Amino acid sequence: MTKAEIVAKIAEKTGVEKGAAQAVVESFMEIVKDSIKSDEPVYLRGFGSFIKKTRKEKMGRNIKKGTSITIPEHSIPAFKPAKTFVNELK
Repeated sequence: MTKAEIVAKIAEKTGVEKGAAQAVVESFMEIVKDSIKSDEPVYLRGFGSFIKKTRKEKMGRNIKKGTSITIPEHSIPAFKPAKTFVNELK
């Protein structure tokens, strides 16, 4: 499902205009991004959590040159679904 489809579904279910629904979806995404950047997880009870994970430094390969490279430690965004959400999918 794309962002445009989500906006259309929200507009249909709530009866608001697509422009307003789009503003809400985009605002939600910005809030989540800003929170994750500042190391503040976002918890949505019954749905899941948006968190920031840190990947440790590791060795990798440059396939084109055939040499080893060091991939530095870095952070990635992650989503952890709530147990109730996981159970609904089973």
